[in-house]
Amino acid sequence: MKPSLSQAFGRNFLGASPLWYKQIILAFLIINPIVLVTLGPFVAGWLLIIEFIFTLAMALKCYPLQPGGLLAIEAVVLGLTTAEGVYTEVSHNIEVILLLMFMVAGIYFMKDMLLFIFNKLLVKVKSKVVISLIFSFSAALLSAFLDALTVTAVLISVGVGFYSVYHKAASGQSSNKAHDHAKDDSILPVNAEDLNEFRSFLRDLLMHGAVGTALGGVSTLVGEPQNLLIAKVAGWDFIEFFLYVAPVSMPVLVCGLLTVVVLEKTAWFDYGAQLPDTVRDILNNFEKEESQKHTNKTKAQLIVQGVVAILLVLSLAFHVAEVGLVGLMVIVLLTSFNGIIEEHRIGHAFEESLPFTALLVVFFTVVSVIHSQHLFQPVIDVVLNMPTERQPIMLFIANGLLSAISDNVFVATVYINEIKAALDAGTITREHFDTLAVAVNTGTNLPSVATPNGQAAFLFLLTSAIAPLLRLSYGKMVWMALPYTIVLSIVGGLCVVYLL
Repeated sequence: MKPSLSQAFGRNFLGASPLWYKQIILAFLIINPIVLVTLGPFVAGWLLIIEFIFTLAMALKCYPLQPGGLLAIEAVVLGLTTAEGVYTEVSHNIEVILLLMFMVAGIYFMKDMLLFIFNKLLVKVKSKVVISLIFSFSAALLSAFLDALTVTAVLISVGVGFYSVYHKAASGQSSNKAHDHAKDDSILPVNAEDLNEFRSFLRDLLMHGAVGTALGGVSTLVGEPQNLLIAKVAGWDFIEFFLYVAPVSMPVLVCGLLTVVVLEKTAWFDYGAQLPDTVRDILNNFEKEESQKHTNKTKAQLIVQGVVAILLVLSLAFHVAEVGLVGLMVIVLLTSFNGIIEEHRIGHAFEESLPFTALLVVFFTVVSVIHSQHLFQPVIDVVLNMPTERQPIMLFIANGLLSAISDNVFVATVYINEIKAALDAGTITREHFDTLAVAVNTGTNLPSVATPNGQAAFLFLLTSAIAPLLRLSYGKMVWMALPYTIVLSIVGGLCVVYLL
């Protein structure tokens, strides 16, 4: 029996997502104007934040762009923010948008080299603790000089590469045959258990790596977008920034790496999965097959990718241009010298980044609501009215909590401008300002690993192609990040109190 027109509209709304999910989103859209009229814009604004976090938490049921976008449109229509306010937030974050558009696409064209390097690493290193430490420390080191989103793009590319290699083999298909690794229909029953164990193994490595981006990103001027903002207001150069933050960032890095070891040894919080021997054999065979296939053409392509990777690191380390523009340079160089000139081949590189870019603009709409309705103002006022000696730790805690539910760039902007105003007014000394600036920086970077929306790298991982493959949901990310949240928050807080 054919569905009626009204039934067709209902089925089309949010596509294949569950009926209960569709009903909840519709309820949100109906309730919001009622709350605005009865309880005012402040309560309606906080309700919108909770609703948006819900759409992120249900990312595996429905990509958050559509339900989150509907909520964002309604926020503008209801006057919780304005189109001009949204544009202002987007303009302030144009560096992040350019980064996502071009840098992530640039990494796509390096995937052969990355898979080649990491496959050798994964096959040769037998200890899960060692390989986990390598992933975490490498991510930390790269994030200190590059950018957390760039490093996360590398991790995602490597993860998808490994997964697709084994998934094809587990489906009983030859390596040269086209295969959809998003579907498990063709998985041989004998390989189902190993596939689940391999999923857990890759999930562990990606989470260690994602937290590693926070461990390294906090320590340098170029590590995170808000670091540049704080350094600019404080007047710190690269070395000064590192030295001011080091009393917090270095102990936290050591404790973060120790946490990797503890989690893998104890298998707490769903860590500790091992690489099955059958999977290791398949990856080993894949490496041998790929080595045998190497012609002078493929060798030349790998060399070009290696040279461009070095240029990328140098360009970002010396900040010769905005990260996104460096990414565009990477795309041009790799496609030019490796003969990728067809539009449809280039277009595949943007499939991963552009949906997330659109989602981030929706996220900036929510941030605009926070700004327009002064939702964080009560917290800011309470902290800045506290006794001087308590302000650093309270700033650390407040920034951590607010960053976990909002945008850490926005939170850092609000707080650093407030304490700069206090310095200019003569309310605080320059020495105290420097201490507070470090508290703002570490607060927005460390405790915010608690949730995917607290760290752009985490949100990118959650909404990437690898998340559904590895069954990495919002709740799973929060659970696996929890031990890191506890360690980074406690160690960071103690360092702020006793070492600054």
